[in-house]
Amino acid sequence: MAYDDQNIFARILRGELPAIKVYEDDKVLAFMDIMPQAEGHTLIIPKTPAITLLDLPGEDAAYTIQIVQKIAKAIEKGLGAKGIVLMQLSGASAGQTVPHVHFHLIPSSVHELGKHAATMGDTDKIKAQAEKIKSAL
Repeated sequence: MAYDDQNIFARILRGELPAIKVYEDDKVLAFMDIMPQAEGHTLIIPKTPAITLLDLPGEDAAYTIQIVQKIAKAIEKGLGAKGIVLMQLSGASAGQTVPHVHFHLIPSSVHELGKHAATMGDTDKIKAQAEKIKSAL
């Protein structure tokens, strides 16, 4: 399957769609999930066009996971999270809903998680959570 440059994350990377950004550099973007499974649910995506983790070059994967760790620490500090679920769904049969590789950081315990992409979150609340995470970076 060829990479679809019209997927929602590609459009966010190009600035065509809005995102509540937490972190950005020349290789990675971290932003709040607008359909969160828990408060503070954050997505980290490499800027490299890759559908699944298996399509992402190793060097980009290694860099991205370093940023995942950095954002996880900021979520823990900024939101007082007691636990963080790291999730990466690779392929539609695994539950991947956007065909651009991405990592979920969900401050929670597995007993508190809501269903993925089931309900739109409160934008003002999500923005406030993003500010707390950013201030912890």
